[in-house]
Amino acid sequence: MRLFDEPVELREFSSLEDYQAAVGGWIEPVDLLDLGTTVYINEEGLLRQLPFNSRATFLWWYHVPEARQRAMLAGDAVLVGLPDSNGDSTDLPGSVSETLAGSGTWRVEVRTVGDPKWYGNQATYVDYFEALVWAMLTLERWTAAEDVRVVPVLPDELPQPAA
Repeated sequence: MRLFDEPVELREFSSLEDYQAAVGGWIEPVDLLDLGTTVYINEEGLLRQLPFNSRATFLWWYHVPEARQRAMLAGDAVLVGLPDSNGDSTDLPGSVSETLAGSGTWRVEVRTVGDPKWYGNQATYVDYFEALVWAMLTLERWTAAEDVRVVPVLPDELPQPAA
């Protein structure tokens, strides 16, 4: 997973050196338990003033609320499945790979304080990461927002061209 303006790349890793080469140094794991993934980043990314990685950071903030606005991830990142019982990385879950690297249309839904219902509007995003950014911005800036989620837009929900 690279910086926002670069395409998401699917790759195979077989050794620690592969991970280190991908992030440009020693690796540090950041677990996203509810997503079943680990993000590996350069452990000195902030110290070395590597570029802000908006994709990795917003993915982290979305899945780990206690990290929101407290820290950010810098430099290139590698996303894999959570470690197995031996501590070895596992394959990225297929559903996660499809969501992050595949095509689709996404919507941000909001739940407001004291209301259990989810609300959305007509705004849609063809990039999952762009939807994550808008979800986090909505949560940060709208005081009535209690929680946000990013959901796929079903084909029959997409706007139809005028006849």
